[in-house]
Amino acid sequence: MKQVSGKELCRLLEQEGWELKRVNGSHHIFLMQGRPERLSVPMHGNQPLKTGLLKAL
Repeated sequence: MKQVSGKELCRLLEQEGWELKRVNGSHHIFLMQGRPERLSVPMHGNQPLKTGLLKAL
């Protein structure tokens, strides 16, 4: 699995229709109209996200 940073993941989510609703500390919270799920993406500069986190999302 390709490593991506929090910034890259946020950009990809927005391209897929997810909307940034709020920021809580270093976590960006995304929602999509008509879906009950919310995604919390940790933003720690350009550090790559761990594989387990990417699979969970």
